[in-house]
Formats: sequence, structure tokens, C-alpha cells
Amino acid sequence: MTIGGSTIAAELAAIAPWPDRAPPIDAAERHRRLEAARAATERAGAEALLVGAGPSLRYYTGVTWSPTERLVALLLPVNGRPRIVCPMFERGSLEAELAIDADLLLWEEDEDPTALVADTLCPGATLAVDPLLTYGTVRRLGGSLAVIDAAPIIDGARMVKSPAELALIAQAMAMTLTVHAHAARILTPGIRASTVRRFIDDAHRAIGAAGSTFCAVQFGRATAFPHGLPGDQVLEEDQLVLVDTGCLVDGYHSDLTRTYAFGKVGDDIHATWAVEQEAQAAAFAAVRPGEPAESVDAAARAVLVRAGLGPDYRLPGLSHRTGHGIGLAIHEPAYLVRGDRTPLAPGMCFSNEPMIVVPDRYGVRLEDHFHVTDDGAAWFTPPQPSIDRPFG
Repeated sequence: MTIGGSTIAAELAAIAPWPDRAPPIDAAERHRRLEAARAATERAGAEALLVGAGPSLRYYTGVTWSPTERLVALLLPVNGRPRIVCPMFERGSLEAELAIDADLLLWEEDEDPTALVADTLCPGATLAVDPLLTYGTVRRLGGSLAVIDAAPIIDGARMVKSPAELALIAQAMAMTLTVHAHAARILTPGIRASTVRRFIDDAHRAIGAAGSTFCAVQFGRATAFPHGLPGDQVLEEDQLVLVDTGCLVDGYHSDLTRTYAFGKVGDDIHATWAVEQEAQAAAFAAVRPGEPAESVDAAARAVLVRAGLGPDYRLPGLSHRTGHGIGLAIHEPAYLVRGDRTPLAPGMCFSNEPMIVVPDRYGVRLEDHFHVTDDGAAWFTPPQPSIDRPFG
């Protein structure tokens, strides 16, 4: 597929629902997750694990709720049945979504749910606490319990994806890449960024997602700002286009960026695009199980330095990390950045996006994701082949 030459109506009509959907996470996998969490909690010296609402609660229980001021959490003892802490008035909604067999610890609006958690455990027991719980919640728990950080337990599990998780991420990535290709076809001089964003949201719905989880559409100078500029841009002839978007499949994220020329762009932009492509490829080639995450970032930066960019985080060059973990959260540990020495392991999933910024002029970001294999890495989506033909 090429750039421009079509219409919104024609491209939406050409999108069919995804035909071969990956199976959702099943009960057996959730049971394995809970048992692994129990074992890790015991190794950490704690009697129980507390996991708050958000991606980690979904990982263990299937409950998709976001955190609010009311405590909703999984209390998982090393020995005994899982318990879900939840406001009494939310019981029906919770039971409709809960995907594990668990007891309920329900609390009324005038009760302190942290006291309910503490009363469930022995006085002075050690509780491993989700690092994303609020400070106030942890402080109150610490009044009667010994509290430790559960990040090694939770992040250690979520960083390494199962085959079922990899299949869901692969589907989400493939769907978004298809949407990207259709979006490029609707570009025309005078089109607004907001119109492209609406199309991408509609296209994600047409292909079988619940719309876009996010969408950035940047033209010309705005591409020099990694997260864009305020306002609703209008596309002009001979501008650089950067589009970054994603969707969800059973809670698992996609996140893909394409940067390409609408018409003709300068030789300097072509040269920078080629360096970006080389840096992305170098990062991919550097992936080896057992190597620290930061080594992938270093490989990308070495390409930029050889091209006279940087060094380090200086501009023109790469001002942010090369990549982030992805799964039930769009950004999650580990990170491809200097200082993150997490050993790479098969099943880990990362973005690969060593964006080059030329301040106040333009930026080039090519973003695809890979998962670590036994002997290197495997792409979820094929990288962009050229600046003029972004989809081959």
C-alpha cells in the first residue's frame, strides 16, 4: 500500500474484522500465575501478596478495573484461598468479571479496607505490596504489618510472556500495522491531524479492537517533538509524517510508529531516516538472552555516534531510551536504557524505537516490537522498509 490516493470511506470499507483471533488467557494459565506468585512471595519471606487494581490485578484475576481512591486488590496468601478486597456495593460488578475462584473481603464505605487486610493476617505478618498502590494505603498497612516491595514478584512474572500472551500481542501488533497502512492511504493536502486520528480510531474498531488506545499524528516540524505539539495540524505537500498508535487485544497492547514522506522531503531527512533504520536494526541484532537490557540501548546509540549524532542523550540524536517493555501495560519493566541491567530472557517483549530528533526541525521514529527468543529476538511486525514506501 502506498501513501495517499484514496478516501476515508474506501479505506474503512476495505477493512474486515480480524479473521483468526488469538485465544484469551484461560483458567489454567491464571492458576499457574497464582501458584508462581505464591512461591515467589514465600521466597521473599512474606506471608501474603497484595496486588492493587490495574494491569497486575488483571494479570492474576481477569478483573480489568483501573485504580481509584477505593481499595480493590487481590490478597494472595502463601497458604490459603485467594481473596479479593472490594467495596461492598461493587460486589455484583466484581463477580461478573472475576476469572479466578476466590473469597471476597467486602468493605462498606465507612470502613477502612486496610484494616480488613491486616485483620485477615497474623499481627506483624510480612506483606509483599504492589509498588503501584498509593503511599497512603501502604502507610496504613505498615501500621500493623511488616511491608515489603512486591515489584520483584509482580514484575518478575509479568516481564516474561507465555505463548498465549505472545499470540495476543502479535495479533494486536498486526491489527495496528494494518490500520497504519490504511491511514497512509487517506492522506491528502489539507487533511487535519484530528481527521487522521478519528480514522485510525474507526479503523481499529472496524478491524475488531475497541478503538485506539492512543494516537499521535504529527506533520513537519511537529515530528521533532517526541509527543507532539498542541493544536490541530494541517498536512501540506512535501512534509514528513509521523504516526504512532495502538490498540488492545484481551488487554494486551500494540504500539507502532511509522515515519514517512508525504511527497518529497530533503536529502538530510532521507539521510537521518537511514541512520534511524540502521540504529533500529542494530538494537535488534544486539538482543541475546542473559545480556543486560541496557546493552540494546548501547547498540543503537553506537550507530548514532558513528553518524555524528549525540553522544549520549544530546541532540541532534536520541534523547530518550531505545525501548520499553510491553504487555498488559503499554510501558512496563524492563527498559532498554542505560542503567537497566535486567538480564534479557526468552519471552520478554520490548519496543525498539531509537528516535532521532533534530531540534525544532524534524524527528524520525521507527517503532516495532520484538520478543526475546532462545538465541536472539523475533519481530512482531516487519520493520518499515523505506521512507517513501512505508508498507512495502
